[in-house]
Amino acid sequence: MANEVSFSLSMAAVLFALLIGIVSSVKFEELFRPSWARDHVIYQRDLLQLKLDKDSGAGFESKGKYMYGKVTAQIKLVEGDSAGTVTAFYMSSDGPNHNEFDFEFLGNTTGEPYLVQTNVYVNGVGNREQRLNLWFDPAKDFHSYSILWNQRLVVFLVDETPVRVHSNLEHRGIPFPKDQAMRVYSSIWNADDWATQGGRVKTEWSHAPFIASYKAFEIDACECPLPRAAAENMKRCSSGSGGVKRYWWDEPTMLELNVHQRHQLLWVRANHMVYDYCTDNARFPVIPVECEHHHH
Repeated sequence: MANEVSFSLSMAAVLFALLIGIVSSVKFEELFRPSWARDHVIYQRDLLQLKLDKDSGAGFESKGKYMYGKVTAQIKLVEGDSAGTVTAFYMSSDGPNHNEFDFEFLGNTTGEPYLVQTNVYVNGVGNREQRLNLWFDPAKDFHSYSILWNQRLVVFLVDETPVRVHSNLEHRGIPFPKDQAMRVYSSIWNADDWATQGGRVKTEWSHAPFIASYKAFEIDACECPLPRAAAENMKRCSSGSGGVKRYWWDEPTMLELNVHQRHQLLWVRANHMVYDYCTDNARFPVIPVECEHHHH
């Protein structure tokens, strides 16, 4: 009897998940498709690899578009000499006024630390780069990289540790990415004109192919059926005031970092951040408005 009950409960959970469009799957082909250089996308059971060589890089994208939620991939970056290569894991909407949340992993010569560059585009405008090194070697093993997005925050997480928060400051007249559905993307390409030490270190093609490996994808987000008006998607994907279903990412605990997470973020910023656009006076003689609240 107990088994039947738990089975029907789990079925109910599955149906509920389907109903509200939450997708979570480790199977690549259920969630994603190769987006370019299909012959450089290697897929075996639960492992996906993107290959960069002299001929081409490669990329994949989610089949669906999402508004709010959390996306995660476990990634193992290019081993050994990865100088000149960039591996990106990001979310983006379409069009010239797109919104985008980026993890870009900048390769390095053997023994030098990988740099992680994050960026946030709002209405087509980026220039919000931060760079950090990590507290582990990201080429040695798989680590999880996540983007959490709700109406209040965009949080970049590494192994569940927040490394960056972009807050909604609309009350101060700053636009926040909230009404464009996004796909999830990843790609690897040659960027030796800028990626490593400002472009001084070039890609060493004798070390190719350069391979980034992925597993355990999760998309726990609100899927937006295509095509549909932004306003309709927003209504569908936010919890609303009319007692409409509450999504987990709209729970009060999700709308701000907890004390532990705030301490983690301070630790990351103090020990691992190597560049922050907010403090780059040469580029921004006037501190960008969204930076001010970081420095209270």
